Amino acid sequence: MANLYDYQSSNIYRTWLLFFVFFAVVAGIGWMFSYIYNDYSIVIFAVIFSIIYSFISYYYSAGIALSMARAEQIEKKDNPILWNAVENLCIGAGIPMPAVYITQEQQINAFATGRDPKHAAIAVTQGALARLDKTELQGVLAHELSHVRNRDILVSTVAAVLAGIISLIADIFLHSLFWGGMGRRDNNDKEGEGLFIFAIVLSILAPIGTMLIQLAISRRRESLADASGVLLTRYPEGLISALRKIEQDNVPMASARDSTAHLWIDNPFKGQQISWWHKLFMTHPPIEERIAALEKPARIS
Repeated sequence: MANLYDYQSSNIYRTWLLFFVFFAVVAGIGWMFSYIYNDYSIVIFAVIFSIIYSFISYYYSAGIALSMARAEQIEKKDNPILWNAVENLCIGAGIPMPAVYITQEQQINAFATGRDPKHAAIAVTQGALARLDKTELQGVLAHELSHVRNRDILVSTVAAVLAGIISLIADIFLHSLFWGGMGRRDNNDKEGEGLFIFAIVLSILAPIGTMLIQLAISRRRESLADASGVLLTRYPEGLISALRKIEQDNVPMASARDSTAHLWIDNPFKGQQISWWHKLFMTHPPIEERIAALEKPARIS
């Protein structure tokens, strides 16, 4: 029978499989657009620009995310209970102590960020500190520290960069087609015209498809962090109870942003009017599914 260790391995395998799909799509779109325009500088420029952008994001994304969440860094004297809980879990996980932040949001939520365990930060809302008991808070913290230990944040960054490459290539293609600024191959034959039409359709659908894959990775990451967090605390009831409170919480979050929504332990847009389009791109699996997986680990596949 499958257990939480098997579940963890399965999610890691599926995540890397999605990475392979990302790379295949990028290579395919790059070749197609370059072939049509007979100009390989398009894909070269896109890759160079994305590398520079990803380099900047890699080193500064954590600070930007914390700033957008209006989080304030604390020391041990500011909140000894939270500090000690994080410190003890880090010892158990074998990772360095991250910087600890508190945001004044009253919604029950938390997130971790940083490019690696040595440059990590964990932020907890005031609502979580006020409304979760000790074991529930430990469950939430263990979930977030599991993201750090599993290097999920790096995974998320790479996935976002790959999605950005695809969107950039598609955008260049559509703009050049509209303005007629780039000549394309002589596609008088049906095969050439068919390839050109297919490329137009692909340039429109590819960014949406890659976003869906990116969200699938994010959802896998959340499931993996749930499992890893329980393994860290050895007390699944703590995280399960916290998730139930989070599910019932409808307090809105003023600092909720689409760009950082995937970082939080659960959807930060609760208590707000959400369109069907927004729901389509939710980055978190339903809480009831997460609870069911933790309550019946033997059935996980």
